[in-house]
Amino acid sequence: MNRIGFRLQVRRELLDDYRQHHEVVWPEMREALHRCGWHNYSLFLDGDGTLFGYFETDATLADAVQSMQSEPVNERWQALMAPYFVDDGTAGDRQMRALDEVFHLP
Repeated sequence: MNRIGFRLQVRRELLDDYRQHHEVVWPEMREALHRCGWHNYSLFLDGDGTLFGYFETDATLADAVQSMQSEPVNERWQALMAPYFVDDGTAGDRQMRALDEVFHLP
């Protein structure tokens, strides 16, 4: 199982709205994530807009993202979320870059 960490930047003025969307993630989106092998998925948000994501998968980050991109619900979710990210409305799943793991305590 691969442990994937990634970082994105959320617009500070939209932090409250971003949090609200994640309090009620659509059931079909949650099902798609499970179906595509995203396990133990967590998002952590700092007050400056730094978003840290973590999930476990048998795939690479690129493969896990590609699998989700085949899900119709993901296209709708990414379109909804794109304005929240600092990178000019680019979908979050197209901005994810895996962070290097430098320490793990099993």
